[in-house]
Amino acid sequence: MTVKEFQVRPDPDDPRLSVSVRGLDHSGQPVDTTVVIERPLTLFLNAQEIVTMMTIGDQPELLAVGYLLNQNMLRADDEIASVEYHDDIATVVVRTRRQTNFEDKLKKKTQTSGCAQGTVFGDLMEELDTITLDPNARIKTSWLYQLTKKINTQPSLYLKAGAIHGCVLCRADEPLVYMEDVGRHNAVDKIAGYMFLERIPPDDKIFYTTGRLTSEMVIKTVKMRIPILVSRSGFTAWGVELARKANLTLIGRARGKRFVALAGEHRLEFDADITQVHDEGAEHARKGSRQSEDV
Repeated sequence: MTVKEFQVRPDPDDPRLSVSVRGLDHSGQPVDTTVVIERPLTLFLNAQEIVTMMTIGDQPELLAVGYLLNQNMLRADDEIASVEYHDDIATVVVRTRRQTNFEDKLKKKTQTSGCAQGTVFGDLMEELDTITLDPNARIKTSWLYQLTKKINTQPSLYLKAGAIHGCVLCRADEPLVYMEDVGRHNAVDKIAGYMFLERIPPDDKIFYTTGRLTSEMVIKTVKMRIPILVSRSGFTAWGVELARKANLTLIGRARGKRFVALAGEHRLEFDADITQVHDEGAEHARKGSRQSEDV
């Protein structure tokens, strides 16, 4: 499938995703502010209930498939017979043509730092040693600067209401698929589901996230076979350690002309004239970056 720039993007005007709430500001004056709506979504794999997650409610089918992939409950060669979303009962059912081995995965799980639903079933390390990321993948600094500018100025629910994470699948300097959700793991899973269902090859892709570069983010990016992970936020030590182990290029604190690479630096090509790159202006800063570095 040929994916164009921003083929999938947020719709901040979708009335299902946010609501205006009346309150008081710091001076005691009435104020209306936009807040994100979160709702439960229950996921079934075949006849087995798997989890109830909190989500903004868009792209439930992609979220379900991506969640199962990233939890090792679906394999890359599994054939999905159907994905059924039932809005009236907030339930999505993924049906496969053959029996899966997810029962074994449910017996062993590790809680990660993401959120209550940010769990990775099975052994966190079981696949990392078997995955080889494309050693020929590259990221030019000119691409990085263009990506951050395009993504941060794209209309989004994050810019409208805050309190949400964004993840973007990119190729060179093109943002292709932009997903948002209340948890960064949900946004990642939506992209994983999209890539699986649309058969998007990962080797030449770059993954961008607004959230911290944690072990969970590194593991999910490696599982998707994407060789480069970029964030405007910071790192955790284990995230860096796992990225180096997996030969994943890890770039954080990417704002304006600044960034730091702590793993896979060999993929970087410094082709941009940094004197011609502007720092991020206040009008382009995302809400989270103005409140806290590592949101």
